[in-house]
Amino acid sequence: MNRTMFLAVTAMFLMAGGMALAQLHQNHENGEQVKIVGVHELAEKLDGKDSDVTVVEVTIDPSKEGLPHRHPGPAVVYVVEGEYELGIDNKPTKIFKAGETFSEPSGCLHSVSRNPSKTSRTRLIAFVLHPRDAKEVAIPEPEAVAHP
Repeated sequence: MNRTMFLAVTAMFLMAGGMALAQLHQNHENGEQVKIVGVHELAEKLDGKDSDVTVVEVTIDPSKEGLPHRHPGPAVVYVVEGEYELGIDNKPTKIFKAGETFSEPSGCLHSVSRNPSKTSRTRLIAFVLHPRDAKEVAIPEPEAVAHP
């Protein structure tokens, strides 16, 4: 009985994990590809809640941009390749180059997320801290979904 229950629970977790990973690798028509590299449970709490850190690789084709979105927690980002133009909370945009890092506060509006180059791609690695029960690590803005 215990072995059967263990196998059933293990199969359920594997299926749920597979579905989650399938959702986490997205190729967007706008030229942005998002791939979850890993999710790690943290011992520390975020705003009193159990927390995780999700590591995301984002690749943006030349002259393309991502949709406006927010993250459920703070993020630290490393520019691996190319240049990246970032605009948050209606502040002036900034351009970051390969080898540079930046951080984003929890819940800020990521209004500009683009590759300013016309010839080379942009590649980023983002570490997004978030409550463990967060359903998404990038929450699209409702108007961006309604008007792609």
